[in-house]
Parts: sequence; structure tokens; C-alpha cells
Amino acid sequence: MTEIILLGIFSAALLACILSDGSILVALIFGLGIFSFYAAEIGHSPRKIFDMWIAGVKPIKSILITLVLIGIVTAYWRAAGVIPAVIFYTVDFFSPAIIFLMSFWLCGLISTLTGTAFGTAATMGTICAAIAESLDVSIWLTGGAILSGCYLGDRCSPMSTSALLVATLTGTDIFKNIVGMIKTSIVPLILASVLYLVAGKFFTADGAPIINAKEIFARSFEINFIVLIPAILIVVLSLFKLKVQLMMTASILACAAVAILIQGMEAVELIKIAVLGYYPSDKVLAEIMSGGGIISMANVVAIVCLSSCYAGIFQATGFLNRLQSLMISIGKKFSPFVSVLVASIITSMIACNQTLAIMLTHQLCKKVERRAEVFAIQIENSAVIISPMIPWSIASVIVLMPIAAPKISILAAWYLWLIPLCCLVLRRVIK
Repeated sequence: MTEIILLGIFSAALLACILSDGSILVALIFGLGIFSFYAAEIGHSPRKIFDMWIAGVKPIKSILITLVLIGIVTAYWRAAGVIPAVIFYTVDFFSPAIIFLMSFWLCGLISTLTGTAFGTAATMGTICAAIAESLDVSIWLTGGAILSGCYLGDRCSPMSTSALLVATLTGTDIFKNIVGMIKTSIVPLILASVLYLVAGKFFTADGAPIINAKEIFARSFEINFIVLIPAILIVVLSLFKLKVQLMMTASILACAAVAILIQGMEAVELIKIAVLGYYPSDKVLAEIMSGGGIISMANVVAIVCLSSCYAGIFQATGFLNRLQSLMISIGKKFSPFVSVLVASIITSMIACNQTLAIMLTHQLCKKVERRAEVFAIQIENSAVIISPMIPWSIASVIVLMPIAAPKISILAAWYLWLIPLCCLVLRRVIK
């Protein structure tokens, strides 16, 4: 009973931070305090509790390194013109009839290349929303398509921190997991694409975009196919199953070369951009292309570290044992995936962030499914995509906020809804 009360208090603190537009870090620090107090109350010393924190953080050391590299990559892809080039070569394909479909696919493309839903929302998502607005197209449907696309890549990109976290927790190979994720997403991807295409036919009017993305980028960047090399490197090197850190390092070096040789930037300026992010002087460009840098990942690093400390406390104290027993019972009565799905809904509503939801789901259900490879795909098809479907979760808030889309857009994130639904109906979870 004590555990339920503490989880309720923690959930209330998280919700209060979301509703008051405060930093979720405040709630996470508060939660760390109450869970550490719980550990102390059942007999653990301060030193032992600190060791629990360290034990929770140790398994995700490689993720922290990856987060730093992602900060640099997202800044360099802006500065070198990689993201502008991708948008430059695709924006002409927009029209009212296919606005939702193109928003879904283009955000999916960028999120797959970068592995970040938040970065995609701030770049391609902003462009798609601006074009949709200029066409007088429903923003809530556009928001749903963008939300779906942002997490298409966040779920199965080799650069995704959530995919890397799942692989680390389950002790599996991220590239094998990606193959499994692709297999279980084929039907949802096709169905979602059809739904967005149909929605475009019935819920849009004729019109032409009034925003000229090509002109915006052409006046600030040298755009050609060579600029796409850093992005192509990620795709090619992933085929050779290199470590994510190596792939990103290669892309960073390629970006540096492109930025200096093609965009005419100075090496000193690149060092500054790596740390602080890319913030162009052009006001119009700055609105859609600013961001990235190691500093931009500080908040995410803090969230991941604090969430990992929770995992260490829960593991050492048996905090989740009662809920774990319930999940085992559900798994036996129905199926392991049903148990993982139920756990992911509960943890996503409590955690309000994707990282902690993944960690808690792993802890609750690791005895439900003993096959690590299967368990990894089950988490990917539940906790990873359920979190952005919770209205008060930062996984959805931070994606919808930059594009001024309402929370009801979650109902139009059809790809996210279809993944667990297809797994249940078609039993496409890997066996």
C-alpha cells in the first residue's frame, strides 16, 4: 500500500509540473527524494542508497555518451545544411490532398535519420505545420501526422536513444531489434499512410503554400547533393552494423568538412556550435532551424540519469514486486505482450516521460517474457510509443508545442495507435 501511495504522490508532482508549465526535473528530483526516503525507512543506509543510484546509472553510460553526440549531430546537421537540403528537395511535393501523408513521411524520414522526435518536431515538424497553416488545413490532423512521424524514427532509428535504452536494458543487439521493429511496423505503416491519404482527400481544400522554404534555405546555404553525405553516411554505415557512436562520429566529421568546405564556416565557429547549438542571424531561418548542441541535451541527460536512479532504487528495494506479480498474472492469463502493454500504459501515465516509462516497464515485466529479443520488441511496441500518446507526457507536449497543435492531435497519431493494435489483432509480435 505504501508503494501505491508514493507512486500517487510522485504522479501528482509530475502532473503539477506539466500543468504549471514547470520543469519536470523538479518533480523528478522530488520523486528521487521520496523514493530514497522509502529506501531509508526500510533499513538502507545513505551510502547504500547512493550505491543504488550509481547502480541504476551504470548500465546507461553508453547512452549518455550517445546523447552528447546527438547534441553535436543535430547542431551540425543544421549548420552544414543537411536538414535544409532534405527539406529543400522534398518540400515541392506538398499539396493539400497529401499534406497529412507528406507530413507523416517527411517527419518520419528526419526522425529516422536523426533518431530524435523533439529535434524533428522543431525542424521538419515546424515546416509541415507552417505549410498546413498556409493551406488552411486542420492543424489537429496535421499535428497527429507530425506526432506519428516524429516517433516513427524515434522508435527504430539506430541513433534513437529510446532504441538504445531498450537494447541496453534487455541486453540485446540494437540492429537485430530494428529488424524486429520494422517487421512489426509494416502493417501499421501502410494502414496509417492510407488513413492520412484518405484524410487529405476529405478534410482539405485546394490551395497553394505561401511559405517558400526553398528561398529561405537557398539564401543561407549552399544546397547540393554533396551536402547530404552526412545523412547518407548514417544510412550506409548502419547497414554494416557499426556502433551508433561510431556512425555519429563519422557523420559529425563529414558535417564539419561540409560546413567548412561548402558552407564556408570557420573551425572555431564549429566548436562553438557543437557546444551551444546553431543559431543563425537570419531571423526567419532562426525560427525554424535553431537548436542542437551539447547544451541542448543537458535536460535530457538529467532526466535519463534521474530516471536511472529510480530504477536502481526500485531494483534494490523490491519496490515494484507487487505490481510485478500482477503483470506476471496478466501475462499468464492473456499473453506476455498484453502484460507489457498494460504495464506500459500504467508507467507512461505515472512517469510522464518516455525514459522512465521504458525503465519501469522493463522492471515490471522482465519476468513475464524471458526471451530478451522478444521482450525488447514488446517494449518497443508498447512503452516507446504509448508515452507520446499521454496528453500530459513531455513525449507529446514537446512535439506538439512547437507546432501549436492541440492535445487532441494525439487522436490523429494513427501510426502510434496502430502498432499495439496490430500486435494484438494480428499477433505480429516476434515469437
